[in-house]
Amino acid sequence: MSIAANKFAHIRAAVVWDVSSATLARQHNHANVLCLGARFLNPSQALQCVRAWLETAPSTETRHLRRIQKIRNLEKK
Repeated sequence: MSIAANKFAHIRAAVVWDVSSATLARQHNHANVLCLGARFLNPSQALQCVRAWLETAPSTETRHLRRIQKIRNLEKK
């Protein structure tokens, strides 16, 4: 699902498998689509990931902003 979603401009879909990966996807990569695999997460874990992802703000650190700009440069206009 993330592979297909990331084909669209301005989409940064991330597959997450725990709270840490959800937090980092949002914080470091400014993920704006969350992908959860049912095989790897039970409903309680998935809800924890969603909460963490929603409560995490994208980082404004220079190294992360440079990374996001590189991603934007790859997007089709």
